Parts: sequence; C-alpha cells; structure tokens
Amino acid sequence: MPDIQSFNFSNIRALIRVDFNVPLDKKTLQVTDNMRIRAALPTINKILRDGGSVVLMSHLGRPLKKLKEDGTVDVLKHSLKNIVSELSKLLNREVKFADDCISEEAFSLSSCLKSGEVLLLENLRFYKEEEKGDKTFAEKLSKHGQVYVNDAFGTAHRAHASTAVIAEFYPKEKRMFGYLMAAEIENADRVMKNSVKPFTAIMGGAKVSDKILIIEQLMKKADHLIIGGGMAYTFFRALGGKTGASLCEEDKLDLANDILSKAKAAGVSIHLPDDSVLGDKFDAEANTQTTDSNTIPDGWMGLDIGPKAIQKFSEVILQSKTILWNGPMGVFEMEKFQNGTKSIGEAVAKATSNGAFSLIGGGDSAAAVMKFNMTDKMSYVSTGGGALLEYFEGKELPGIKMMLES
Repeated sequence: MPDIQSFNFSNIRALIRVDFNVPLDKKTLQVTDNMRIRAALPTINKILRDGGSVVLMSHLGRPLKKLKEDGTVDVLKHSLKNIVSELSKLLNREVKFADDCISEEAFSLSSCLKSGEVLLLENLRFYKEEEKGDKTFAEKLSKHGQVYVNDAFGTAHRAHASTAVIAEFYPKEKRMFGYLMAAEIENADRVMKNSVKPFTAIMGGAKVSDKILIIEQLMKKADHLIIGGGMAYTFFRALGGKTGASLCEEDKLDLANDILSKAKAAGVSIHLPDDSVLGDKFDAEANTQTTDSNTIPDGWMGLDIGPKAIQKFSEVILQSKTILWNGPMGVFEMEKFQNGTKSIGEAVAKATSNGAFSLIGGGDSAAAVMKFNMTDKMSYVSTGGGALLEYFEGKELPGIKMMLES
C-alpha cells in the first residue's frame, strides 16, 4: 500500500472517505464545529497540489434512524449540502455537490472533474446498504475514483461499504491512508506501544461498563489511572461509601472491586476524586455544595470533581511523560460543574509544555479542550471517539484491516 506523501496524484481522480459528521445549528443548519473538516484538509490539499481532482464521500448523522413523522428521510436536516459553504471557504475554492452518491448525475459529475476540482457526494447513509456493508453499493461507489484514500478514522471501527468493503475494489497500489488516518494510528501507537514513563491515563465519563475493556488494557501499560466523572461513584459505592443520588451502576460493584484488585496486583496506582462538587438536581441552575466523594448526602449527586481532587490529580499529571485523556471529569457543559474538567485540561496542557506527550481521546474530551481553547496546547487531539476506544481495546478496526489486506 503506497504512502500518500510519496504518491503523485497528477491527473488522477481520488475518492476520499472523510468524516464530515459535524454538528449543525438546528435552525440555520450551518456548521457549528468544523474540526473534522479541518482535519481532512491536509489530505485534500496534497492531492490538489499534485494536480489531481477529489471526490469526497461521508455520512452525516443517522438519517434512516431518525425519520420524519411520515416515515420519510429528513433530507434537509441530514444533507451534506449544508456543509458545502464551510468546506468551500476552508479550501478556498468552489466545491461541487452531487445530490446523490450513486446516481447517473453523480457519476457524470465525478467523471468530468478537472485537475484542482472538488466534488462532494450526498450523505452515504441515505442508503441502507452503506451501514450493511453491501458489496454492490461499495462497488458502485468505487467508480468515482481511480484511487481510494481512507481518511475517516472516526468511522474505521465500522464495517461499512465506504469505510471497509470498498477497499476490495482497488488493487493494493491504488488504495492508501490519508494524513489524518495515518496520524491517528501513529499517535495511538505512541501511547499504547511506545509510551514514555511515567504513563498516566485519565478516564472520565458516565459508566464503568463503557470503559472496562480499555481500563483492562491500560492496566498493562499505565503507571497511574485517574478516574473521574460519573463512573467514579460506582467505585466509591463498591468501597462502601455513600454516594447519594450520584450516577452508580449497581450491577457493576463487583467489577469495580475487581478492577481495584487487578490494579493493585499490577502495580498501577488508581486515583479516585477525594471530593466532589454536588448538585441537588441535574440542572445548570442546581444548588451546589462540596463534600468528600464517599460521604454524599441523600438527594445530592456528584457532578464534578472538587478542589482536593483537582490538586491531587494535577500533581500526578505534572509528573507524567505520557498522558491519555478520555472522558470529562464532570458535566462540563454546565458552568457550575466545568471547573474540574477545565482544571485537568490546564494540568495536561502544562505537562505538555514541559515535554510530556498528551493524547486527547476524541468525543467529549476533544469537545472539552475545544470549549476551553486548549486544543493547540495538547500534543494530539483525536477525531475518533468510538474508533479510538476500540483501537485501544485491542480490537481490529475494519477500516484499517481491509486496507492492509492483499
């Protein structure tokens, strides 16, 4: 499989699978966060600089699972046409649009592309065949390009027609990873295979069950495991603490104790938040108080880590040389409960400036560092939430596996 950097795209039409599944304003349908579009620009611009043309394909949302009341697809809400103006602005050139991905008109538009031109196809998920990994659909898509470039790490864990199956219709010398895909793999491997010690993993989010597989992998690699967010209260309950109305997976208490035991046996230091900022309801206007995390009163819920936890976690982070952060420390979307996530972000940024390598694991973590204007202060911010987690869990990602097969 060729390397995109050394490949010459002169007079070649490249079909690129990108991940333009970006948030849109509910009223104006304009792009509100263009991070994923910007992440694809290096690959697109490399091909255009070489004198090639580009056909872009992506999904946007899950239109077939969010039908209108009459049972039809909400084309307006899920159309990739909504991002054409933003993409054109970022590329500094007009982007052509095909209102279908496999229509005769779409093929006519792609076949007539001239050097330096860009065509965006309509939402792949308007067809059920995309998510089913239908070979006939994949073969039709392959007609749009002479070479195939997979630059959609965020969907690499899906065995969809455009992300995995399509590779079968290109010889190995005519399919390759884009810059983004290559960077995601390289940075993930730097953390999980080539980490410099001390290695600290910061896990947040709601549920232990969502992170159990990655936690098990991290206990083979990390020196410190910081646990925050809603998942922390399952551990406190397992240890006999009182967690009030905090989120807790009652059926995962044995699992939490098992993780603590395995970590101790492996020599991994697990750090739970000593204190928490509480709310009397899950609401931006909730009344608040701060208490120890294992003595939360009835009717109150932990919605952020407290000052003692911030200080302790920050000290661990600042001593680290490799940092993985996946999941917020609290409900950072609400101002009253954002300080923990913001403070941990500041500690990671400071450690990074001191020479540590920091990988922000997509999803809510990426949204948090963007909200607090810290993206440029981290070593690498992943665009793939679920894909990155599955890669860390040791699973084979179809979008990578199929590209590498002969």
